[in-house]
Amino acid sequence: MSAPQAPKPAHPTTGSVPTTSVRVGWRARVDVRPGLSRIRESGPGVLQIVVAAGAAYAFAHFLLGHAAPLLAVTVTISSLGLVGDARPRRVLETVIGMIVGILIAELILIAAGTGWWQLVATLAASLLVARFLSAQAGFAIAAAIQSAIVMVIPANAPFLRLVDGVIGGVAALLVTALVPRRPLRTVTREGRLLLGAFGDASRTLVQALHRGDRVRAERGLQKARALQGLIDRWSVALDSGRAIARLSPFLRRQRAELQRHERIRTHLDLAVRNLRVIARRAVYACDDGRPRPVAADLLNELAAGARLISDSLDDISFEPLAREALRAVAGRLDPAALSADGRTVDVTLLAALRPLAVDLLTAAGMPAAEARAALPRT
Repeated sequence: MSAPQAPKPAHPTTGSVPTTSVRVGWRARVDVRPGLSRIRESGPGVLQIVVAAGAAYAFAHFLLGHAAPLLAVTVTISSLGLVGDARPRRVLETVIGMIVGILIAELILIAAGTGWWQLVATLAASLLVARFLSAQAGFAIAAAIQSAIVMVIPANAPFLRLVDGVIGGVAALLVTALVPRRPLRTVTREGRLLLGAFGDASRTLVQALHRGDRVRAERGLQKARALQGLIDRWSVALDSGRAIARLSPFLRRQRAELQRHERIRTHLDLAVRNLRVIARRAVYACDDGRPRPVAADLLNELAAGARLISDSLDDISFEPLAREALRAVAGRLDPAALSADGRTVDVTLLAALRPLAVDLLTAAGMPAAEARAALPRT
C-alpha cells in the first residue's frame, strides 16, 4: 500500500511572488473601502468648498443684504470642485468663465427681458464668447451654467447676481491660499502609485527573463506602457501643489520638498521610457524560450533600488540607501566582464539596463555626471 501523498496547496505560487486575496460574491459588491478611500482623499477639498461657500453666502447675505445670494454659493462650489488640479490659475480661469456668463445674461436680461428665446440666446452667446476667450471646454460650460441660472431665476435689481458671483470667486481664491489641500500628501501618493506600478512591471519582466517566457514578457511590456498615465497624474499633482505652495503662506516649508519630488519625477519619467525599451527587447529575446538569468537578476536589483526611491518620497533619509544600492548594481553592468565569467549574456539587454541605472541614480539625488561615471566603461 503506497504512502498517502501530501495534499497539494490550493493556491500554488511561483517563486517568491506574493499573492493577494480577491473578494468574491456579495462581499465584493458591498466593499466600502473604495468609498472610504475617496472620502479621505476628498476631505481637504470638501473643507475648502464648505468654508468658501459659507463665507461667500454670509458676506453677501448679512453684510450686503442680498436676500438669496445663490450665485455666491454656486460660483464658489463650481470654481473649487473636487478635482485633483487645484491650481490658483485654474480656479481663477473658472471664476472668470462664470463671471462672463453672468455678465452676458444680465445684459440680455436688461435688453430683452426673460423668456425661452432669451434663454436660448443667452446660452448661445455665453458659450461662443467663452470659447473665444479660452480653449478650455470647462470654461465655456461654467459660463453657460451660471448664465442659465441668471435667466431662469431673475432678481429684483440689475447686476445683483454679478456682485454675488464676484464674491463667490474671491472667496474661492482666498480659500485656495488660506485653506490649502495638503498638496504634498497628494503628490506623495501619486508618486508611490507610479513606483508601485513600476515595480510590478519590472517583476513581470524579471519572471519572463528567468523563464524565457514571451507571453509574460508581453504582459510586462503592456504594464510598462501603462505607466505613462501615472506619470501624467503625478505631473498634474506636482504642478498644482507647487502653484498652491507659491501662493499660500502656510506651505512655504513644503516648497523645497515639492521641488525634490519634481526632480524625482523628471528622472523617473526617463526611467519609465527606458523600462519600455527593456520590455520590448525582452519580448524579442524571449522568442527562443531560453532563460536569461543574468539580465533578470540585474533588473530585479534595479527594481529594488526603485523601491527605496519610493520610500524616500516620505523620508529623504532613504535617498542615500537608494543611491548606494543602485551604484552597486550599476558597477556590474559590464557585458564583457559578465561574459568572462562563462555566463550567457544578452548584450542588448544589458546595454538597455545601463541608462535605466543612470536614470534611477539621478532620481535618487546623484548628479548626472557621477551617475554616468558609476557605469563601467565599455
